[in-house]
Amino acid sequence: MAELLEFLARKLVDSPDEVRVERVDEDDTVVLRLHVAEDDLGKVIGRQGRIARALRTIVRAGSARERRRVQLEIVD
Repeated sequence: MAELLEFLARKLVDSPDEVRVERVDEDDTVVLRLHVAEDDLGKVIGRQGRIARALRTIVRAGSARERRRVQLEIVD
């Protein structure tokens, strides 16, 4: 799932080399932290958060296989 998120984020930003995904396993939750350049933060979030919402939907749909809750955090 992290690879898919990284692939999608690289296509959205101007600085694809600065995109990385950090996976943090907590109790029953997997947190995926998407790191992007500060200038690209708006492109990943999108107008009124639409792109961020779409990325979260994709991550949630992919997490059905793992049977764990997956959360997406976007950080610069």
